[in-house]
Amino acid sequence: MVSAHLLWVFIGALAVVYALPGPDMALVLQTSGTRGFRHGLAVAAGLATARATHVTLSALGVAALLRSAPWLYDSVRIAGGLYLSYVAIQIFRSPAFGLDAAPGRTAALTLRSAYAKGILSSILNPKALLFCSVLLPQFVRPEAGPVWSQVLELGVVLIAVGVLFDLTLAACAVRISGWLRRHPKAQTVQRWTFSAALLAFAARLSLD
Repeated sequence: MVSAHLLWVFIGALAVVYALPGPDMALVLQTSGTRGFRHGLAVAAGLATARATHVTLSALGVAALLRSAPWLYDSVRIAGGLYLSYVAIQIFRSPAFGLDAAPGRTAALTLRSAYAKGILSSILNPKALLFCSVLLPQFVRPEAGPVWSQVLELGVVLIAVGVLFDLTLAACAVRISGWLRRHPKAQTVQRWTFSAALLAFAARLSLD
């Protein structure tokens, strides 16, 4: 079991990382502001699923494989950059608001689409996997018990802190969406800003 002291240090490190602007943050804010809290929640669920996958792959040693196989790392990195560019173009081409899905099957499909975007935007970022593989071992102490249980505990905390940040961002985006609805020019600026941000993150991911 991870000690309370190490656990709080780990949470502090995660808070710093999650507070840094990135494609996940941009996607949560954009989706919540334009579609509402339920869709922001769906994106958050997708991001949580991707993070759980990263923790699992890190524990299985896949991150080490990416480090030892540059071509594989580059393939995942370029795919992630292309996907973020695709999402950015979608945002740019869509009106900022007024996109509420129709009831029934269409609404369910858009929620599934938001969930899928959350998964893909994070799972195609190999840096997130490498981050897990570097961070988690720093807080594992073999003398404190089975390593797998400590990794599991840290992984659960990593996911929980991420969900907390994502839901906070979603709630904030929903609160300011009312003001944006009353200001069409601000909507245009908002759409351009998030599109440009995602394109910048895509370029950084593809070129690094």
